[in-house]
Amino acid sequence: MRKQRVVVGLSGGVDSAVSAYLLKQQGHEVIGIFMKNWEDDDDSAYCSSNVDFVDAAAVADVIGIEIEHVNFAAEYKDRVFSEFVREYQAGRTPNPDILCNAEIKFKAFLDHAFAIGAERIATGHYARVRFNPSTGLYELLKGLDPSKDQSYFLHRLNQAQLAKTLFPVGEILKTEVRRIATEVGLPNARKKDSTGICFIGERPFREFLNRYIQKEPGPIRDGTEPVGSRAHGRIIGQHVGLSFYTLGQRQGLGIGGVKPKGAQKGGGEHQPWFVARKDMDRNTLWVVQGHAHPWLQSTKLAAQDASWVAGTPPMLTDLHAKTRYRQADALCQLQNKGPKEFSLSFPQPQWAVTPGQSAVLYDGDICLGGGIITSASATS
Repeated sequence: MRKQRVVVGLSGGVDSAVSAYLLKQQGHEVIGIFMKNWEDDDDSAYCSSNVDFVDAAAVADVIGIEIEHVNFAAEYKDRVFSEFVREYQAGRTPNPDILCNAEIKFKAFLDHAFAIGAERIATGHYARVRFNPSTGLYELLKGLDPSKDQSYFLHRLNQAQLAKTLFPVGEILKTEVRRIATEVGLPNARKKDSTGICFIGERPFREFLNRYIQKEPGPIRDGTEPVGSRAHGRIIGQHVGLSFYTLGQRQGLGIGGVKPKGAQKGGGEHQPWFVARKDMDRNTLWVVQGHAHPWLQSTKLAAQDASWVAGTPPMLTDLHAKTRYRQADALCQLQNKGPKEFSLSFPQPQWAVTPGQSAVLYDGDICLGGGIITSASATS
């Protein structure tokens, strides 16, 4: 690759730091940009933005590149956070990191980078971009490190974005990233990987959400036994508001000591409770006992707001899919595909398929795109 002017998103973490270092070693003119996407609580103990910028600036100093601090908080609130709140209010469970990549890191950031003369942008994501000469299209591939692959979060990127993007650490293992950072003396070589949603950080999620969504308590009903049985639908607790729960959730239900109807009093183990359904019309949270309960198993799903990496739906129908991050790829059949919607059927039931999350499709290592899950059909 010829030497180019590359603007790197420096987050303060080790992955983007090593990305910038590798590009500099390859002879590119590298400029770092630190993106500030959230400023509602800069003084909060949970907000790491100021610390992250100090780390990013220290990395830039060691590598020998310029760094610019850019504020995208207004764009983030308008394009990402407002949608996040709307989805939760509707009872769905969105993934704001996917929207942040599509709207901020690969749109607002990309636009800013090219305004200051960039030829390419780069980030520290574990993914790969490949140009396929036979199709004339760019392909998004999984990162080489299977334990760190982030293509799921990048599936909404389009041809124009991929053509201008580099993922330097997508070609190497995380252990190698740490080794390089240590070897060249990067100050964040041992920094812990960030977890959680970018604007929430490490703060308690329910506490954060409560600032933006009003609590509406209602009944928790037991759906473990078949419909029509005496035990079906018994009230076993009270929820604080349906927006605060997600399908498959086990912790924080407040019903840990409740046993099945007719169970012997006293000691004894019983299966854990899981959120299985949310009835928004009746403000009712349905829970079931046991990981294998039929209400938690789905063989079909429908998705909308589809985004295809190639710009059009794939021709193939026998593919693999993830319905949540870190899930193993599941064999599926793509059906009813259109520009903006599709459905999937699975030979093996999928656990706790959740409206609002993304169903992302793969052909081997190639990420084809995906859509927002709107509904899932339980096996019974």
